[in-house]
Amino acid sequence: MDSIRKERPRREDLERMGVANWPIREKEVSESERHYDEGETCCILEGRVRVEPRGGAKAVGFGPGDLVTFPEGLDCTWKVTRPVRKHNRFG
Repeated sequence: MDSIRKERPRREDLERMGVANWPIREKEVSESERHYDEGETCCILEGRVRVEPRGGAKAVGFGPGDLVTFPEGLDCTWKVTRPVRKHNRFG
């Protein structure tokens, strides 16, 4: 399985991807288990999150300005340490 990918794209790259048109989701400070039946890409607008994949893969922290891609089939724990606002797209 692929690993979580985090990048810091330029504004032009985000515009080309149409990120501003993706739905916005919010999540309060919490901890939850996640399974990705399909991949997800999100652009963090506010907040801080640490995602811990099951199976020994390295945990990934991210915040405002990060573009994060979660692969299909990933099982992980989301630890939201500051309320999150993000654009996201599934598939």
